[in-house]
Amino acid sequence: MTIFNFISLFGGLALFLFGMSTMSDNLEKTAGGKLEKILKIMTDKPIKALLLGVAITATVQSSSAVTVMLVGLVNSGIMQLTQAVGVIMGSNIGTTVTAWVLSLAGIESDNVFVSLLKPSAFAPIFAFIGILLTMLSKKNRTKDIGGICIGFAVLMFGMEMMSDAMSPLADMPEFRDLMVMFNNPVFGLAIGVIMTALVQSSSATVGILQALSMTGVISYGMAIPIIMGQNIGTCITALISSMGVSKNAKRVAAIHVYFNLIGTAVFLTAFYLLDTFIGFTFTDTAIEPAGIAVVHSIFNVATTVVLFPFAKLLEKLARKTVKDKKATGKSAFIDDRLLNSPALAVSESRNYTVKMGQTAIDALLKSISLVEKFDRKVVDEIIEKEKELDDYEDKLGTFLVKISSHDLTDADSNTVATLLHAIGDFERIGDHAVNIAKAAQEIDDKEIHFSENATQELKIATDAIKEILELTEKAFAENSIELALEVEPLEQVIDDILAEIKSRHIARLTGGKCTIELGFVLSDLLTNYERVSDHCSNIAVCLIQISKSVFDTHEYLNDYKSSGSEIFTGSFDKYAEKYSLPSKM
Repeated sequence: MTIFNFISLFGGLALFLFGMSTMSDNLEKTAGGKLEKILKIMTDKPIKALLLGVAITATVQSSSAVTVMLVGLVNSGIMQLTQAVGVIMGSNIGTTVTAWVLSLAGIESDNVFVSLLKPSAFAPIFAFIGILLTMLSKKNRTKDIGGICIGFAVLMFGMEMMSDAMSPLADMPEFRDLMVMFNNPVFGLAIGVIMTALVQSSSATVGILQALSMTGVISYGMAIPIIMGQNIGTCITALISSMGVSKNAKRVAAIHVYFNLIGTAVFLTAFYLLDTFIGFTFTDTAIEPAGIAVVHSIFNVATTVVLFPFAKLLEKLARKTVKDKKATGKSAFIDDRLLNSPALAVSESRNYTVKMGQTAIDALLKSISLVEKFDRKVVDEIIEKEKELDDYEDKLGTFLVKISSHDLTDADSNTVATLLHAIGDFERIGDHAVNIAKAAQEIDDKEIHFSENATQELKIATDAIKEILELTEKAFAENSIELALEVEPLEQVIDDILAEIKSRHIARLTGGKCTIELGFVLSDLLTNYERVSDHCSNIAVCLIQISKSVFDTHEYLNDYKSSGSEIFTGSFDKYAEKYSLPSKM
């Protein structure tokens, strides 16, 4: 074997791993945040979780990536440990898809149509299509599909390079002598574990083994223990990712390890016992790439069939291995491991921002209720919620900045921009909730009573504020542009109402019908109402701007209000009538 062969071998390996990484990354981008939604919705039953694990791993082409994703989701409190067990089992089946695709490299036939299935025939076509999609398309989704095609073509080209570089090994006595060592199952198992632990991808090491099998010197007896070892070696990624996480997240990694260890022990024991008593004739037969795919699939499917009924026992074993300690009382937040799946991280950030919005609006509504009936316990709740909102803003802001440094699709980049704007507005709404609570306390402490007219006017303004809060929350949670378009007209109506109430208050003050002390409290309430309304407008406008790729807020608002838009005018008239103040008295 010449130096050129060695260079080709390592070059092919580099291209193979790069192609696999590129294809996997672009597949995940194409899937987007849908993975996270599907994971949470479809893991309520074990069989659904199993099938989902198969589908997701076949999609992203990496059981290790799926397991790391699960560790992050469980550590963040998004998924329960029970939900993750079935997905782990299914991921082991899903990862076999790669082996079947790579087995195409071993096709040998004089038939024209069959030979077209060889990578050397179709990989250049995939590369050409990928280049066209990447260079000519303006849409990120289309570019991602192009990236998948390019990654697949590079992967297959690397596979071909490795196969060609390894072909001279078949004629080397030293290589044949080395292969004799693989007849020892323990040695083969260890090699499989070490190779996969180093590469951190069982799909990649199965591909390397398939390329090696084309030399014709690897037998079934040699390959089977190596394949078993590869399944154990792939657990190293999950173990590394489980460092410094919650107990349940560590248990996800433990289940992955136990599943593969027990499966390997059962499979190898059964295989060698049967071989001893029956005597398999195929163990000394040279294995081909397709044969490796078959063994890989049989092992993973059989292991899942055998262990699936014992999923609960696996969970118990993981709980006994990783024992509980006293709870710290701290709430879980999004795990940084989810940054390995940017689309998933963006989706979860949005979910947390929705929770933040709900917390802010709940605090504001509670503070409004205090104006009518003061309760010290409710004030304490509002103060706690405000601290929680500060924590949300700090952690979410930091996490969103981390996400923005990753390679994101246009849609995800827009979502991150929206969230960064929204968390600031939600936090400020929480501040205004505290301000209103303080005003309510002053009303209670000083036993202040508004006039009948002022009370009636304040109630109308309060009802309008409640509606804009609920409208904003719903628009943001549902990402509804239609609902967001309703917010700005209502905000304009609220501004007019508040301005009129202030004008009437001054008139009553000059007429001696109101005191300065009452005026200060009323002014505080109205000012906070106005600021809350502005923040609701900011959130709604941000949703609309991002959807339309317009980023000048003032220009957008001026155009929207002055363009004579039927949407704005119609909504404004509706809200103006609904929240009209009573005639001056």
